Amino acid sequence: MVHPQLSIVIPAYNESARIEATLERVMACVEAQRWDAEVLVVDDGSTDETSAIVERWMNDYPRLHLAKNEGNRGKGYSVRNGLLQAAGEVVMFTDADLSAPMEEAERLMAAIADGADVAIGSRWMDRTRQTIHQPLYRQFFGRCFNWITRRVMGLPFKDTQCGFKAFRRPVAQVIFRLQRIERWGFDPEILFIARKLKYSIREVPVTWGHDERSRMSYLKDGMKMLEDMVVIRSNSVAGRYDEAIAALKDTSGMVTAPVETAAKASPQVHLNQ
Repeated sequence: MVHPQLSIVIPAYNESARIEATLERVMACVEAQRWDAEVLVVDDGSTDETSAIVERWMNDYPRLHLAKNEGNRGKGYSVRNGLLQAAGEVVMFTDADLSAPMEEAERLMAAIADGADVAIGSRWMDRTRQTIHQPLYRQFFGRCFNWITRRVMGLPFKDTQCGFKAFRRPVAQVIFRLQRIERWGFDPEILFIARKLKYSIREVPVTWGHDERSRMSYLKDGMKMLEDMVVIRSNSVAGRYDEAIAALKDTSGMVTAPVETAAKASPQVHLNQ
C-alpha cells in the first residue's frame, strides 16, 4: 500500500453550518502547500446535513473521505475511529472550527520530522499567537483544568486540550488502541498513554483564535473531564493500561485498512472497559 504523507482527521457533529467553509479552507490549504494528503471527516451521528455536504464534496475531491459513527459517541471516539483508519505516514486531527489554521500543521509535521513521535499544538506557549482571545471565564477554567491535569496525571504540558495534534502513524495505531475515554477527557488520556509508552512528545506553539460557536460547557463538560481523569488514574493504578499494552505484543500486523471513498459506516474499535 502506498501511504500519503499526511492524513487530516476532522471529527464533526451537527456541523452543517460550517463544515463547507471548513472543507474549503482545508482543501485549499492542501493544494496551496502541495501536501500529499488525504482528509477524513468522521460524522459523530449528526442529525443535520453534515454527511450530505461532505458527500457532495467527495465528488470533486477523491482524497476526501467520510466515516460515520453508529450514533453520537463523542469526540474522543470520533478521533480514534478516524486516526485508526488514516493511511498517512503522519496522522493528525483538527477541530471542525479550525481554531488553529490548517497551515499550522506545518509546525506539527516539522516537529515529527525532527524526531518527535507526537506533536501537540499549544495555545499557551506563545500567547502572542492568539488572534482571538477566549472570554476571561473560559481562560480561567481552562487554565485551572490544565493545572489539575498537570498535578493529578503528571503531564508537563502547558496545553493538553488544544484540538490540534499529530502522530507518527505506527505510534497512533498503538496509542488509540489503548484509549478508553470517548468524550472530552480523551486528550489527557492519550498523552498519559504516550508518556507511559515513553514516546517523544513535542509541544508546539500554534496560531489560534477562539470560536464563539464552541459547544463545550466548561461547567458541565469540565466536571465530566475531571471524572475522566479519576477514571484514567484508576485504570492506571489497577494496571489496565499495562495489561492492554502487554496484550498488544507485536503490532506490526494491526493496521486498519483506510476508509473507502464511498460513505460507509466504519469498523468500530471495541475495548474492554
